Amino acid sequence: MTAAGYSVLGVTAVFVATLAVGAYGWRFSRTTSDFFVASRTVRPGLNASAIGGEYLSAASFLGVAGLVLAFGTEMLWYPVGWTAGYLVLLVLVAAPLRRSGAYTLPDFAESRLESRGVRRLSALLVVAIGWLYLMPQFQGAGIALAATTGTGPWLGGVLVATVVLVNVLFGGMRSITFVQAFQYWLKLTALLFPLLFMVGIWLGDGGISPASVDVGDAGPAGDSWVSPLAGTDHELYTTYSIIIATFLGTMGLPHVVVRFYTNPDGAAARRTTLFVLALLGVFYLLPPVYGGLGRLYAPDLVASGRTESLVLELPARMLAGTLGDLLSALTTAGAFAAFLSTSSGLTVAVAGVISQDVLGRRFGGVRAFQAGAVVAVLVPLGLALAAEGVGVAQAVGLAFAFAASTFCPLLVLGIWWRRLTDVGAIAGMVVGGGCAGGAVIATLLGVAPVGWPGALLGQPAAWTVPLAFLVMVGVSLATPRRLPPHAARTMVRLHTPEAVQLDRGTPPR
Repeated sequence: MTAAGYSVLGVTAVFVATLAVGAYGWRFSRTTSDFFVASRTVRPGLNASAIGGEYLSAASFLGVAGLVLAFGTEMLWYPVGWTAGYLVLLVLVAAPLRRSGAYTLPDFAESRLESRGVRRLSALLVVAIGWLYLMPQFQGAGIALAATTGTGPWLGGVLVATVVLVNVLFGGMRSITFVQAFQYWLKLTALLFPLLFMVGIWLGDGGISPASVDVGDAGPAGDSWVSPLAGTDHELYTTYSIIIATFLGTMGLPHVVVRFYTNPDGAAARRTTLFVLALLGVFYLLPPVYGGLGRLYAPDLVASGRTESLVLELPARMLAGTLGDLLSALTTAGAFAAFLSTSSGLTVAVAGVISQDVLGRRFGGVRAFQAGAVVAVLVPLGLALAAEGVGVAQAVGLAFAFAASTFCPLLVLGIWWRRLTDVGAIAGMVVGGGCAGGAVIATLLGVAPVGWPGALLGQPAAWTVPLAFLVMVGVSLATPRRLPPHAARTMVRLHTPEAVQLDRGTPPR
């Protein structure tokens, strides 16, 4: 059998396994709460694995290795930031957000600020971030399948969208939880097992240092996962902006936040976050090693602009014959597990918002959720098919900056500052989101100027996040009469442990 044949078998096995695991969850999905938040019964261990599954997208599975291959160890700020974002979430957001009793981010915004206007704006932003993140998942799936099997660039995205939609339609969050937990461990295995063989080959070659290898120019961007992400102008500013976007953007990603609503209580949400930090830490040890080995055994991928395919191609390059082909098929299967798990989480998050804020009054319940899931998948799939040539990893990175500039200020101030008003929240999200969104559009369209203006637009988080906070605080202080009437009561609920609420006879939500 050819290498492409093994890859087809690997991808097919992932699709079948995903549907089988999802089908196991279908029989437990009955109520609206099952579809939205798995009836808030997911325990920390399972939830942490599911979060690891959905959070580790192909930008992590493929992109980190390619970044290290093309630009060296300075690109390790990406996995550091993506992991540390959960530390910020643990300290500031996890438990109070669960105690809010919300199903979605717009639910939290309306409950905290008692404003339909804030809810509508939050719903719009959730959908925008979700689609901005879903589009590169479908694009990347097409690129990966085409690179390994020679199929058309559209097929991978259509297959991923179909499998995701089937699981979400029939099982909602309950089903997706099992799927994502399974896919985290599949992705970890898909990276670790081939790496054991490849490290053995490297040691047999004398353990040459990858740092001594010159990979030359980064090459053309094309559809690369990595080259659009690394700016060369004003590197110190770019680094700090990346840190801010990844540290603070995590809490604003709708598919990340919605998983904390599935925990039984705030204490479980905190334990979940601790487990997630451990799982991400283990996973992110592996892609940089692929990047280092790639500098020795596959430096030509840089000149050809195919750094995104390093993880998929390296095993076959280092191990000749059937074993190498099988190991490359395993990494290809892991990449598709990444596409599926992240797309599933995003679809659930966006479907929940569409069903509640657009379709809820007309349909209601599970039916509205299923209709929302169809819209949540088909729109970004259409955009992905129409927008060939947009840097897929660039869209993922900019989604972090956009989330950090909108929902991060809302969550942090909404949870920790009683004087936040609805007008202040709207102004901050509009200004932060508008500036970050403008930078995203300018960068994706390739119209950003050179020099400092180009650096500011290419990585906007360093200035858009502080601006959003300042506007939110300033406008809130200027509109004290807009303070929610029940703000003090809401703050008490957010910060009172469930055990204390039960002692006082107040049932937790």
